[in-house]
Amino acid sequence: MDKSAVLKVGLGGGCHWCTEAVFQALNGVSRVEQGFCRSDPPHETWSEAVIVHFDETLIGLDTLVAIHLRTHAATSAHKMRGKYRSAVYTFNAEQAADAERLLELEAAEFGSRLVTQVLPHRGFKLSAPRFRNYYATRPDRPFCKTYVDPKLAEIRRVFTAHVRSTM
Repeated sequence: MDKSAVLKVGLGGGCHWCTEAVFQALNGVSRVEQGFCRSDPPHETWSEAVIVHFDETLIGLDTLVAIHLRTHAATSAHKMRGKYRSAVYTFNAEQAADAERLLELEAAEFGSRLVTQVLPHRGFKLSAPRFRNYYATRPDRPFCKTYVDPKLAEIRRVFTAHVRSTM
């Protein structure tokens, strides 16, 4: 992979075990770091998220955002939003502007207001090693069968061209 084409973006919304598995399944994603992100106040608390490293020549931010919105409750302001903040954590002003534009374009597809926010990335800490690569190392666990498998089935159905053949 040409290092000049590799970018990263933070994504949070649901359980990071699910989010990690979804983005690990995609062509053009070279690495997914599972952990917790934070931003500026009032979003400075740690919230479950992943950092997705991707080759923009193989998969764009537009596709990543579209998949992200469809694999967590992007329209629900439920009571767990502190732990599961629905966000696109950006690393520069250009990426933030692109993410804002993409959320506006995607909003029409949902029929309800998106709660997903574009926030500046201000920190990341990895999950404990025992929780990383959760789905890849434990696909038969009840949590994976109940929560991760349906999300992977959805991206296979809707985003077929972007899913790794080894998934």
